[in-house]
Amino acid sequence: MKNAHQLHSLIAGVVLAMSVASSSILAADMPSEKDVAKEKVIFQVSAGDPKTWNLALNNAKNVQQELGAKNVDIEIVAYGPGIGMLKFDSAVANRIDEAVADGVKVVACENTMKVQKLAREDMLSSAAFVPAGVVELMKKQKEGYAYIRP
Repeated sequence: MKNAHQLHSLIAGVVLAMSVASSSILAADMPSEKDVAKEKVIFQVSAGDPKTWNLALNNAKNVQQELGAKNVDIEIVAYGPGIGMLKFDSAVANRIDEAVADGVKVVACENTMKVQKLAREDMLSSAAFVPAGVVELMKKQKEGYAYIRP
């Protein structure tokens, strides 16, 4: 009987050790919150229609709400006729400022600005600038950004 009790104790000890070891291994394999890669998305706005501007801004907000603003990098690139969304007198100026405050990067194409004879002073102060909107889209896609054109 003593040997049976020792055998049960030994088996219980081995099972416990294996359980602890496997849970440690599983925990080590689980990425921490800091290690999880952020989702990345870039929106193209090249239309002069305020409805398109609002759609892009709504899409960005929806992505942040669904994934969590901390879990996603969002950029909106405006060029061509879409550059109007980033001018001071834009119909969506307040929404742009709001989006930037919420962590969305909004950039204006300087090539378009040159063609339309716009200076940085003509644009919203919350806007950032890139030399070429199309090249920005290309770079971001290469970096793994999902591309959306509302």
